Amino acid sequence: MKRKVEFCSHVGNLALVRKYVRNFLAELGCAADIADLLVLGVDEACSNVIRHAYDNRDDQRICLSVEVLGNKMPGRCGVRFRLRDYGPPLDPKKLNGRALDDVKPGGLGLYFIKQVFDRAYYLRKNVGTELVLTKVFSPPAEPA
Repeated sequence: MKRKVEFCSHVGNLALVRKYVRNFLAELGCAADIADLLVLGVDEACSNVIRHAYDNRDDQRICLSVEVLGNKMPGRCGVRFRLRDYGPPLDPKKLNGRALDDVKPGGLGLYFIKQVFDRAYYLRKNVGTELVLTKVFSPPAEPA
């Protein structure tokens, strides 16, 4: 199962994206606690695109695709999210979060994303960047 949605970089669209991801994960049978974390992780990634790639412009294109990874992992399943922007090229030197003991708002988004997902990496494109987020988990137990 694979799905894709495109939306503008208006922060008001983030609620729709969270609902989209939550519905996909529910259809997959993902446990609620895992789904909550994945939804927040994707939301944070989208927020970063809006803030950093698009400098808070609300009329830019973002693409989110999500796919199930169950076929190649017996007894396990997972999801892969691909978040694509068309902003200026990513500067890897700017991907530094702040120290965890520096208590203040902001700057922990990348840390949170790396804690939620098993794998997170960026692909530079001719125009823009694609963030690939992968999470593997055991499927819910079958009812007795």
